[in-house]
Amino acid sequence: MEIERINENTVKFYLSYGDIEARGFSKEDVWYNRDKSEELFWDMMDELGDDTEFEVEGPLWIQVNAMNEGIEVIVTRAHLPKNAESSQFPFGIEDPEELFDPIFDAINDSDEEESEEESQITNRVFVFNEFDQIIPLASKMISLEDEFESQLYAFEDRYYLNLRFDYSLIEKKRSKDISSMITEYGAVSKMSIHRIEEYGKVVMESDVFEQVNKYFS
Repeated sequence: MEIERINENTVKFYLSYGDIEARGFSKEDVWYNRDKSEELFWDMMDELGDDTEFEVEGPLWIQVNAMNEGIEVIVTRAHLPKNAESSQFPFGIEDPEELFDPIFDAINDSDEEESEEESQITNRVFVFNEFDQIIPLASKMISLEDEFESQLYAFEDRYYLNLRFDYSLIEKKRSKDISSMITEYGAVSKMSIHRIEEYGKVVMESDVFEQVNKYFS
């Protein structure tokens, strides 16, 4: 993998398909599997090291370019001023909501077609340092629980909340609004739901907010 620091807020990666396979992923994972591509992205970011002084904080924008022998990934750390106009956005993006999506939405912006199932279903994982952070959130979210499926896991002394949205039943913008409410109490997790399911311990299999509100409020 090649890493190039473009400027203070931008870094560029180049990975051959051999690099990708050496990390345990496939070409299909990159383009068709949202969770796997997210996991690959954070593997790449972990290799930045201290020398780059590129801290991952705040919203990120990711451009993925397909090339003959691999992929080029440009990561920009975004700082959006108030009342910014669309002309200020990099690469001519006019919708700030699309530009500053959480990382798990931006990473698969390719021209490749997704399967119907992958385009309709998405998992969003949030991390909480303490279980007590979830209790006040539950009373706020319980009335919305018919809009998604939810599971709660414990892993490495933290709690991971997964929300599963079906875009055939809910608008994507609505799922983002719900996610924004959750980030008032927790944070977006870098880990994929597959890793959490494999290594974490199930705390609540479903209806997380209903159960938390019932037993801890």
